[in-house]
Amino acid sequence: MAYFVRRFANSLVLLLALVSFVFLSGRLIGDPALNILGINASEQALDNFRENTGLNDPILVQYGGYIVDVVRGDFGVSYRFGFSILPSEDFRDSGTEVLPIALERLPYTFRLAGASIAIAVTFAMVMGVLAARRPGSVLDRAINVVALAGVSVVQFWLGLILITVFAVRFGWFPTSGSGGLDHLVLPALTLAMRPMGRIAQVVRSSMLDELAKPYVIAARAKGVSERRVVLVHALKNAAVPIVTMIGDELSALLTGAVLVETVFAWPGIGLLLFDSLRRGDLPLIQVSIFVVGALVVIVNFLVDLSYGVLHPRVRVAGAAS
Repeated sequence: MAYFVRRFANSLVLLLALVSFVFLSGRLIGDPALNILGINASEQALDNFRENTGLNDPILVQYGGYIVDVVRGDFGVSYRFGFSILPSEDFRDSGTEVLPIALERLPYTFRLAGASIAIAVTFAMVMGVLAARRPGSVLDRAINVVALAGVSVVQFWLGLILITVFAVRFGWFPTSGSGGLDHLVLPALTLAMRPMGRIAQVVRSSMLDELAKPYVIAARAKGVSERRVVLVHALKNAAVPIVTMIGDELSALLTGAVLVETVFAWPGIGLLLFDSLRRGDLPLIQVSIFVVGALVVIVNFLVDLSYGVLHPRVRVAGAAS
């Protein structure tokens, strides 16, 4: 229980740091009133906006008010999303709340990230175990080359190549957008290559260490089948670094999805962030950054909890400290 409480408290601190970063970023890039209303707004409109939204208050008062708004789920409204031109200067009556906009995009990002990590983990586990069982063989070297290629490839370049070959040349898949399973294949493969390579390398390294330990030699001497030795005994004990890498790569998928979603016009939170940056939509930029960052914190928290399940010594050490 103490281990859970400690990890939960650490996650709350990270969320507070993330909210603070989002708040400061909105102030450091310029006058929030000017960024929100636009350069064509009158001076009177800018002054009224600053007064009505508390921008004339001391910075610590503004920060405290922003924290309270975030806790209530109020990240402001978008003054450009859904409009071809800026709405009226009293934009809070005509704009759209940004949090629901971001939350509507999350299922698409979850769908893409889930498919990508499933592909990556499936192939990486098979590749890593096969390579560890035959170290130094032709198969081992071939798997290492594939893993290194996956880690090294540039995602947006790979995405463009896949579109050119499989969508444009052969016409097997759509070039962009969302829909059925055929829309998901190319972006999921693009996003899965890097985590597949890294996870495969960790699986191979961890399995090599476990297969060389005395308990594996003893199990083989007792006549335990090789399949059980590898998949039950060795793989379970090698799970902690593997789960750590999977969690790390899942976090990277959520942040790296910005480029992939942009290349394939996949309507997730990454494409929303890109479009918000292009339009200069400050409230939507802030909520998009917060949502992505909060997802990363949650994933890391769940990975920390999994340590206690997979490796009880980690839980005991955490409680003792």
